[in-house]
Amino acid sequence: MAKNWIITGGNGQLGRAFVEAVAASPDDVLLGAPDHAALDIADPEAVKRFFGELSETPSVVANAAAYTNVDGCESERELAYRVNAEAPELLARASRDAGAKFLHVSTDYVFPGDGTRPYRESDATGPLTVYGASKLEGECRVAEADAGAIVARTSWVFGHGKNFISAILGQVALRRSGEVSGPLAVVADQKGRPTYAVDLASALRDLEAAGASGLFHLSNDGEATWWDLARLCVDEAGAPELVVERTDTDASARPAPRPLYSVLDCSKARAHGVALRDWRDATRAYLHSPASPLAQGAG
Repeated sequence: MAKNWIITGGNGQLGRAFVEAVAASPDDVLLGAPDHAALDIADPEAVKRFFGELSETPSVVANAAAYTNVDGCESERELAYRVNAEAPELLARASRDAGAKFLHVSTDYVFPGDGTRPYRESDATGPLTVYGASKLEGECRVAEADAGAIVARTSWVFGHGKNFISAILGQVALRRSGEVSGPLAVVADQKGRPTYAVDLASALRDLEAAGASGLFHLSNDGEATWWDLARLCVDEAGAPELVVERTDTDASARPAPRPLYSVLDCSKARAHGVALRDWRDATRAYLHSPASPLAQGAG
């Protein structure tokens, strides 16, 4: 059955993955993938106008837009809540009124990060940052606006564009060129689940196709520290001789605290037939894809 898609945040890591997936599907049509310049998703009149001017009725609206600068959110609280809480509610209501399925993405930062086992959807939240609090409010607003929506929490996303992996490979390139010397230092006391945007978009599409609704956790399988992820990327870039030193969270003061443990339990999605591959396999797939920093000459 053909479906008409709207993807907000179309230029971001997840947005691009969604756009490419829809474009590759013979059964799907992309009605629009606006970035912020094309649509201010927190402006009620702009959202109303956008939906009113669509050439066809949307079947699915996927919100891949967010203010994800965790440290920036601490000093720009109003903007964080506008984009991460108010905007998702507006989009959820507009999607519901249009008869479209709404997909929204949230974060592991809704949890305090002091867990000892993977967080389930039913576990108590307790964000320590403005970013996490604004995203949690966005979840609640979406659920109230549209009971049929899918809200997916994810973590440590990487894909086309700037991300942790591209930063690491940039450092590898600097050392290879001789511009920088010495080992890399990477945090080793934070544990989570790296998530490939391509796999996340595919999983959300699968949940939508299965007729699911409600709150889910979606991340690639397995657990890792940032050091684990960096070491794998350095090795895949052909620099196994490069020393990657372990450091801890306290060694780098940041405006927003980072959760030490934010592994997500994805068994609920798995019960719906949706499971993401191991993070190592996903990372290698990204590194050897056209979107990889390696393909752009980094590393």
